[in-house]
Amino acid sequence: MTRVARSEGPSREAFVEALRGAGLRATAVRLAVLGALLHRPHAGTETVLRCVRAELGTVSTQAVYNVLAALVQAGLVRRIEPAGSVALYELRVGDNHHHVVCRRCGAVVDVDCAVGRRPCLTPLETHGYLLDEAEVTYWGICPSCQAASGLVPLRGTKVPIPGRTGRKVEWDPSERGRP
Repeated sequence: MTRVARSEGPSREAFVEALRGAGLRATAVRLAVLGALLHRPHAGTETVLRCVRAELGTVSTQAVYNVLAALVQAGLVRRIEPAGSVALYELRVGDNHHHVVCRRCGAVVDVDCAVGRRPCLTPLETHGYLLDEAEVTYWGICPSCQAASGLVPLRGTKVPIPGRTGRKVEWDPSERGRP
C-alpha cells in the first residue's frame, strides 16, 4: 500500500489501489471502513459501524460485517481477539507485531516484535499442524488507568499493584503468577 505522510496514513487513492490489488471493488462502504480503521486502530465492529454511518448515512450492520470479513480475507485488515474482548480490527498487517492490552479499560496498543530469543514462538511439537502464525498478547495496566488509580511504575517494568489486604505490593511481570 502506498503511504503518504506517517501522521496522515494511507491516502484514499492508496486504499483504492490496495482494494483493486486484492481483487476487490473500491466501494464507498469499503473505503469508509478502511478510513474508520485508519483513525481508530483496534476498533470493534460497533465503532466501525458508527464511523461508517457518520460518513455515509444509512448502512446496514450486515454490510459492515461483510466488508470487514472481506478485508480480513484479502489481507488488508487484521482481526485480533484478545481474551474477553470483542473482535478488533486494524490496518497494520504483514508484519509480526504484538499487542499490549490494559486489564482495566481494555485499551490496546501495538508492540513491535520481541527482540532476542523468542522461546514461545516455536513450539516443541506441532502435532501435525502446518503453523503460519503465533500471537502474543501482553497484559497490564495502561498509563491512564495507573494514573487514575494512583499506581506509579517502579524501576522500569515493576508496577505496584494493590494487594488483597489493601497494601501496595510490587509485582514484576517477568515473575510467574500475580500478587
